[in-house]
Amino acid sequence: MKASPSSPCARLTILVALALCTANSAPKKRPIAGVNLASGEFNSKRKPGTYGKDYVYPDAKVAAPFVASGMKIVRVPILWERVQPVASQPLARDEMRRLDKALAAMNNFETIILDVHNYGKLGGQRLDHLPDGSMLLANLWRQLAEHYKGNDKIAFGLMNEPNGIPAQTWRGMVDDTVAAIRRTGARNLILVPGTSWTGAHSWTRGGPNSNAAAFTGFRDPGGNFAFELHQYLDADNSGTTEQCVEPAVAASRLKPATEWLRKNKYRGFLGEFGAASNAPCLEALTMLLRQVEQGSDVWMGWAYWAGGAWWKRYPMSIQPEAGQQKPQMAVLARFIGAGR
Repeated sequence: MKASPSSPCARLTILVALALCTANSAPKKRPIAGVNLASGEFNSKRKPGTYGKDYVYPDAKVAAPFVASGMKIVRVPILWERVQPVASQPLARDEMRRLDKALAAMNNFETIILDVHNYGKLGGQRLDHLPDGSMLLANLWRQLAEHYKGNDKIAFGLMNEPNGIPAQTWRGMVDDTVAAIRRTGARNLILVPGTSWTGAHSWTRGGPNSNAAAFTGFRDPGGNFAFELHQYLDADNSGTTEQCVEPAVAASRLKPATEWLRKNKYRGFLGEFGAASNAPCLEALTMLLRQVEQGSDVWMGWAYWAGGAWWKRYPMSIQPEAGQQKPQMAVLARFIGAGR
């Protein structure tokens, strides 16, 4: 029997339809926006180097324009050999005091990522070429976790762009390190990179030797992690040239990682990406960020590379000069909004 417009069934049908329409039309929360700031990774060949001459940590003045733009995340690179000059020994007190001061100055950000910017190496040697490489990384992070576990704003970026290390070997090192962090009682967010420069475009390449194969089934005992991936826009994905690929190509580079994250119910964080200020690069940058936003069910946020006064003439820098914003900021501004 056909229900009349005033019948309970009809009213129920209308309410269900309205609820579905409201849910479908509700604005999606955007991935949380952020920036990498020039920091302890500079002049890495000079170890430990001289603070203020070879490297510097960011301060509130450097961070201010990015906070004002609405960015909520800052990624602060550090060098392993500076915070722990002798492997497996205590952290360097003077260096940690400098780092603590810098992180306190970043307090206007909601999340501060501590990024060990060593490319899967210690003293220039790959961790898998050291007999106790996994243990050494776990020791570093155990001590950092003990130091920062009382500050839930600080996220732990395990390693910047490991490369050369087989994916399954790197997975084992990650397991050991995450376990060491969680044994301290730290509940901070952990950002897990893959090997092969943790490239989004190559995440699923290599079959059983891929990052996708190695990390399928990964679990964090603390239940608070995301995979950190990087994606640049030049032809070789390196972020070293001022020429960018076509916008459609830029968009396609995130697709394999996005599909893998979605299939495995994982979160992703785009920890590095950048572009020069020419028109083709700005178009590619727009398309990349559009893909991240459209994949906000899995992409929790992003951090542009890079800001900070030490970058000087670096073509991807978004540090303002003479009070003027860089052209890339006009693109980023369109994707900065309320995150989750």
